[in-house]
Formats: sequence, C-alpha cells, structure tokens
Amino acid sequence: MAGKVVLTYFDGRGKMESIRWLLAAAEVEFEEVLLKTREQYEKLVSDGDLMYQQVPLVEIDGMKLIQTKAILQYIAEKYNLHGKDLKDKVMINMYSEGLMDLMEMIMTLSFVTDKKPKLENIETQAKERYLPVFEKALSGPVYLVGGKLSFADVQLMECTLMLEEKFPAILADFRNVKSFQGRMSRLPGISKFLQPGSKRKPQQDDVFTKTVMEVLKHKF
Repeated sequence: MAGKVVLTYFDGRGKMESIRWLLAAAEVEFEEVLLKTREQYEKLVSDGDLMYQQVPLVEIDGMKLIQTKAILQYIAEKYNLHGKDLKDKVMINMYSEGLMDLMEMIMTLSFVTDKKPKLENIETQAKERYLPVFEKALSGPVYLVGGKLSFADVQLMECTLMLEEKFPAILADFRNVKSFQGRMSRLPGISKFLQPGSKRKPQQDDVFTKTVMEVLKHKF
C-alpha cells in the first residue's frame, strides 16, 4: 500500500463516505483498513495516529489526516475541486457544510430507536430548508460554483442519493437537482463508483451500528 491513499474506518458509510466519493470523483485509487475491534482503535490512539482520538483517518502524501472537513478540503485542493479563488472557495464551503449537516441527520438514523419522527424531520428539512437552495443555484449553471466541478457538487450527488433511498420521490419538485444528478452520474469517476462492486458502501445497518458502538464505546 506504499504510496497509495489509505482510509481507516468502519466497513460502512459514516463520515468516511464523502471522502470515498470525492476520491472516486477525482479518479484516485485508495485502499481501506477496516476497523472491527476496540484493540485496533486503541493501537491507533497509542501510536499517535489519531490527533483527537477520532476517525476517519486518511493517509495521503506522507501525512495522517483526521477531521472530515479538513480531509475533504485537502483532497479538493490537491485535485482542483475547490474553486479558482477565495470567493469560489467560501461558496463551495458553505454549500458543503449545509450538505454535511443534512447527511449527518441521515447517518445518525441507525443510532436511534424511534426512527419515524427523525425521518419526518429529515424529509421536512430537506424539502423546506436544503433542496430549495440547490434548486435555485442550479437554475442555469451546470455546477454549483464557478462553472466547474467542485467537491460541493460531489457531496450534493451523494446527499441526493441518500435522500432518495429514504424518500424515493423527494426530488419530484426539484427538477434542476434531478437533472444535475443525471449529469453527475455520467462523469467517469462517479459512474464507476456507482457500479456494483465499487468501494461505495451500502446503507448503514445494525452490524455497522453495533461495530461502531463497540469499537468507540458509544462515541460517534
């Protein structure tokens, strides 16, 4: 695995999935180390690999990076997916952070017992607070910022697919977003990532939840 990008995380989506998506969009190959035991995690901590005792952990360019936003921004800068200037970058970051807020609501679903009220809240928030922003932003442009692909576009693609898994008709009133989704699916790296057998993870299940809780002792 020398010289390759190495991701250390659980065998599931969680906070690593946006990183997998971004690397796939940039057509960067990566290896994965899957956390399955508390002992693996404790060794990472004792070896000093986890600055705040948190995963995801990404090994790239001789560095061991943590913190999802920092990792995403590094990869985006490295592969020219973070805008051409400061104004582009701040817009990309604003779109990205909103999408991360929405995706985190979906991610944490598997950790709650009564999912119905949480699902209802996610659907309401998506329709009233988040999707209208992107529908408006995509009323003319092909991409969200600066006329070129950015990591915010990749996250919007990931997020809309997550929403459709839970609410299949949710994009019915957001035609610009749906058209955008179709365009994104034809990009080479993303098209490959969407194929069966890729490193894209399925929806989180009870096995993923149990592993996370056992390894991190209820930290998430």
